[in-house]
Amino acid sequence: MAPDEHDPFDCEPPATDDDVERPEPGEPDAALMERVLEALKTVRDPEIPVNLVDLGLIYELIVNHDGTVYVEMTLTTPACPVAGALPGQVKDAVAAVEGVSDARVKLVWTPTWTMDRMSEEAKLELGML
Repeated sequence: MAPDEHDPFDCEPPATDDDVERPEPGEPDAALMERVLEALKTVRDPEIPVNLVDLGLIYELIVNHDGTVYVEMTLTTPACPVAGALPGQVKDAVAAVEGVSDARVKLVWTPTWTMDRMSEEAKLELGML
């Protein structure tokens, strides 16, 4: 490779969002939780035609009655080409849900995502079962 060429596979993973504060779990809101989960299922990994929930990329979801929603998520790989965009798409999807007053999304890299985290539905969609 010439000195002025860039290796597309030589990239640093995006930084985690250490400044995103995890709220104290308050009074849960089951109805809001359901709407937030439906919104999260509209966000798909562009390289894998499955939503982030069924891919197992959502590690933690706190939905408080006061409208505070916290999503802790990961990506299939730190070198994921949409690593910088997907957390923002998740935040936008959650923030658009009626009843959400504070949407927080934290990107984490541990534990490492594996295919074992995928739902059976996702595995069926991808022809893995």
